[in-house]
Amino acid sequence: MVKRKFAKGIKRNVVKNFLLIVLVSIALLEVLLINFIRQYHYKNVEDLLTNQIMISSELYSRYFSNESLEDNILGDIDVFWKETNAEVQIWDSNGRLMMDSIASNYSNELSEDVKKALLGNKGVWRGSIPNENKDKNSEGILNYKFSKVMAVSYPLKSKNQIVGVIRFITSLEEVNKSIYSISMVFLVIGLFVMIAASIVSVFLANSIINPIKEVTLIAEKMAKGDFKAKSIKQHDDEIGKLSDTLNYMASELLKKEQLKNDFISNVSHELRTPLTSIKGWAITLQYDEIDKSMVHDGLNIIEKECDRLSEMVEELLDFSKFVSGKIVLNKKLVNVKEFMYYIKSYMNPRSEREEISLNLKLEDNIKDIELDGNRLKQVLINIVDNAFKFTEKGGSVDIYTYPFKDNLVIEVIDTGCGISEEDLPKVKEKFYKGKSSKSKNGIGLSICDEIIKLHNGEFIISSKVNKGTTITILLPY
Repeated sequence: MVKRKFAKGIKRNVVKNFLLIVLVSIALLEVLLINFIRQYHYKNVEDLLTNQIMISSELYSRYFSNESLEDNILGDIDVFWKETNAEVQIWDSNGRLMMDSIASNYSNELSEDVKKALLGNKGVWRGSIPNENKDKNSEGILNYKFSKVMAVSYPLKSKNQIVGVIRFITSLEEVNKSIYSISMVFLVIGLFVMIAASIVSVFLANSIINPIKEVTLIAEKMAKGDFKAKSIKQHDDEIGKLSDTLNYMASELLKKEQLKNDFISNVSHELRTPLTSIKGWAITLQYDEIDKSMVHDGLNIIEKECDRLSEMVEELLDFSKFVSGKIVLNKKLVNVKEFMYYIKSYMNPRSEREEISLNLKLEDNIKDIELDGNRLKQVLINIVDNAFKFTEKGGSVDIYTYPFKDNLVIEVIDTGCGISEEDLPKVKEKFYKGKSSKSKNGIGLSICDEIIKLHNGEFIISSKVNKGTTITILLPY
């Protein structure tokens, strides 16, 4: 139920936001277009009246200016303005209405366009005037209906002197009807665009929501432990990348889960073997007839198996500390030559016992270095121990130590069985145990890698099957 509400919420928001953007865009466009159409039509009317009124003014100045404006009106001379269909008004220089071609009595007030013309400029005015259509209300009072009109006024001159103003007034009713018709067409188009946008927004929302729903379902399966569930990538976009990330996460979790199970199985096996041995000898040593030499052997085996268990527990505790980030290095200035001779002397008994040659090669110009000697000792003993473990009798393990640029380099090279190309990238992973029967619990090299990283160094492993392995440690001075 929560999931459905979540999906519907996103879908509703996508549709709503998309439609809001489209609606605002259409509204702005409609306003701009309708305003442009209105201004265009009004400008055409104004230009037409302007052309007509300027011709009339020019005719008056050339042919009728010898007589006064009042005489021309009394003489009913209408030649200079009779070409227009508009209402014509003549005003004298004092702002008095002298003539109106349709004898309308709606206003004798001096309008702004007339005032402007009296100053020698063209004047334009748009507004409403009462028309001839009128009716009486229930009380017998006349109700006038108003019409939209445009008026253009222009000065009449005689010998470059303004003697009056000619004014053309035309109705805008037909123009407004045209503007209204065109506006309605635009509004209908806008409505169809909104309907189309609504349909597109639903498809758009589904194209976003459906992949998210699919990814969410897969994520829920993974949350329940089904890491084999795979998210199908539909598009190469952010959601597709999320799908790839989920699949990668699931594969990594599967891998880690398998490694953890292997680790538990291996550790259980490693613990069972010494415990079985200890228990067996403890039972054996309880018999009365047992001789002293057997008691000595049994106690010796019990001691060795306890040491083995202690070593395993210490390794597990170390691993736990590294995972939780609780390891703190105790760095001191270490004499590298003395340190490396100690490692060789420590491992010499095993070298002689297993008949594997152990060689240490040190360059003379090695400087002392600041590091945690106990942790580095743990690393080298682990590495050399692995080298002995995977090297046959008669083989060799060589340790090279030399400075390179700003690093101390320690190389451990053996002539053992090597590591396969398949296992090589994984040997430093936590819990990874190789296919060899000599592999232990799979955390030794991962601990070594963590210790070297804490020293800001590098831990590099290279190997070839049946030719040997080289482990390189770079420690910055």
